[in-house]
Amino acid sequence: MDLDLSKRSKPCFKKNRMMSMGKVKNPFLKLCGIGLLTVICISVKAQKVNFTVNSKTGAIQSMNIDNDKQNMNWLIATDGSQYPWIKENYGWGLGYFTEVRRNQKNKLFWNLPASIKQDGREVTYRVGDICILVERSMRGEDLIEEYTFQNDGTEEILLSDIGIYTPFNDNYPGAQTCINMRANAHIWEGDNAAYVNAIRMGGYAPHLGLVLREGEIKSYEISERDRNKGNSHTRGIISLNLPDMKLMPGDEQVFSWYIFSHKGEDDFRQKLLERESVWVSCNKYVFEKGETALVKISGGQMVKGCMLKKNDVTIPMKKQGTAWYAEVVMDQLGEVRFDILYGTGKKNHANCLVISSVDDLIKKRVEFIVANQQMKSSNTRRDAYMVYDNEKNEIYLNNTHNCNPVDRDEGAERVGMGVLLAKYYQLHPVAEVKASLLRYASFLRNRLQDADYKTFSSVDQKGRNRAYNYVWVADFYFQMYKITNDKQYAKHGYMTLRSMFKQFGHGFYAIGIPVRLGLQTLKNADMQREYQELENDYIAVGDTFLKNGLNYPASEVNYEQAIVAPSVMFLLQLYMETGRQKYLDGAKIQMPVLEAFNGKQPSYHLNEIAVRHWDGYWFGKREMWGDTFPHYWSTLSGAAFYLYSQCTGDHSYKERAENIVRNNLCLFFEDGKASCAYIYPNKVNGVKGGFYDPYANDQDWALVYYLLVQNGIY
Repeated sequence: MDLDLSKRSKPCFKKNRMMSMGKVKNPFLKLCGIGLLTVICISVKAQKVNFTVNSKTGAIQSMNIDNDKQNMNWLIATDGSQYPWIKENYGWGLGYFTEVRRNQKNKLFWNLPASIKQDGREVTYRVGDICILVERSMRGEDLIEEYTFQNDGTEEILLSDIGIYTPFNDNYPGAQTCINMRANAHIWEGDNAAYVNAIRMGGYAPHLGLVLREGEIKSYEISERDRNKGNSHTRGIISLNLPDMKLMPGDEQVFSWYIFSHKGEDDFRQKLLERESVWVSCNKYVFEKGETALVKISGGQMVKGCMLKKNDVTIPMKKQGTAWYAEVVMDQLGEVRFDILYGTGKKNHANCLVISSVDDLIKKRVEFIVANQQMKSSNTRRDAYMVYDNEKNEIYLNNTHNCNPVDRDEGAERVGMGVLLAKYYQLHPVAEVKASLLRYASFLRNRLQDADYKTFSSVDQKGRNRAYNYVWVADFYFQMYKITNDKQYAKHGYMTLRSMFKQFGHGFYAIGIPVRLGLQTLKNADMQREYQELENDYIAVGDTFLKNGLNYPASEVNYEQAIVAPSVMFLLQLYMETGRQKYLDGAKIQMPVLEAFNGKQPSYHLNEIAVRHWDGYWFGKREMWGDTFPHYWSTLSGAAFYLYSQCTGDHSYKERAENIVRNNLCLFFEDGKASCAYIYPNKVNGVKGGFYDPYANDQDWALVYYLLVQNGIY
């Protein structure tokens, strides 16, 4: 079907055009037979990417993959059927820019075409004097899209804040729908080698990949996030940002990408190389000062004469097979950006962080909590560990209007500060830390719990009875037994968990249930009856998790990484304590689902960091939705990987666990302050991102799990 709407406006692209195919007619074959890459020639047969185009907007409205048993649509429906507020203006390939001319700025959108030809394979839009031509073609099993921006006016125009909507179906209606019909979209804004690896949430193939073919992607944005627009259960609409364009009259710029199916991480990486892209990696992404970074770029014949820039300082690279690498001493604190120049004017990059030392960072954090985040005034919250406002340099008393006071109160997730200090004391028995902990233990027992161990989030003992709170308080008590040998703390921990099981049963997927810690504490305290009862409770929970399998029940979020990871952690610890193979087998089934949350982008913000996108709103001062890379609960995946390594002997998972907890150290600063989340996208709902939230709230769980992974402290 051809639709000519050119009467609406002045016609664009008068000359006959053909999509630019580049210098290599078939780049997919170019790497065959070259050294180690010969395997590319015999890779598993690709599955074709299919798409349909909206006849009104010219946007892609559905995208699926041949022979996918689920026939999954990899895109959010843009007809209002999936989310009433997501309409046709968010279709794939539509977008926006800010036009700057004569010192005037106007934000403009392209969403209605001037013409649609070849059933949507050639669509032209006109916005003022800017013409946008979208061309789509199939090459083998791949879909290629090319976008041409042309200045059809008579004066210079600057385009900034350019975004193309790519509404990947990344949202959480419920576990079974997610596992089979939704994707975790792992985005790398890697300049000329940018990509999106959309992994089916269930972890099984086929998956969808996008890799840049021509042009550059500098960042991404998130739209349509709000408490009344899916709440925590949707990631929103993703748009990929292009660099600014300065177009003289008649000038045009071309931008294109490949979209393809793949079988998983290794196949995705292979297919990037086949499509003449490159893969950048580092030996790790957070370094202690003085350590050496190994920065590597892998590719085919096109990767020639590579050069590395460290914060604009040029460093030579060495060739090794089809890869280039450089070793760089990390001698300055703070973020380090490595720009890797390759090919003809192309670039990718990696983001690393240098800290003084891990020990110093944790020591400063512990000292800061003791000195600045424990209430000292004589009121009902005396001795509580509290939220700290880094901008005002004071404790936040939770006494101003906010979106959810329970996420800023004196209990709940803030108990993580107490658990951190108790673990730290086991390594460094500092008197001031112990004194602080003893005061805090008294506060918990007397202010946040009643005689029957019902556990509250705040001292008024009102609000929702939340099962999570019991687990964290019990964890703290068990840690206190380890540092005091006071049997009363073992009893408090046991009674707190018994209270939870009595009220909530054995089916709740609580975060951080202290399986091994709790049982070993009771054993060491010679509490045999309590040990057996708690073990029975744990077995009941484990059997429920096995019965549920991948049918995870909804919690505060319908489906998320912090439901899957705690299930895996629990089953692995129960296997350690009981030796029953069925619990290890149950954990193994869930591992691919957990791993699907993690990407492999070359940045300390992103590498092996689970997708999360709501915590900045609920726990932050800015109350901002959007991707939190990292958020400290991503360390739950690190804990799960560590335990999996312990159970199976697969050391690769220990290394991955170390990478996760190490990358989360960016949430802690050299002065002892901390941040509850980093809002990663360029913008969310039009508001600038790329910042650490000013509240030090609940992020200290990241250090709790760091001490598990690195020091084996349960």
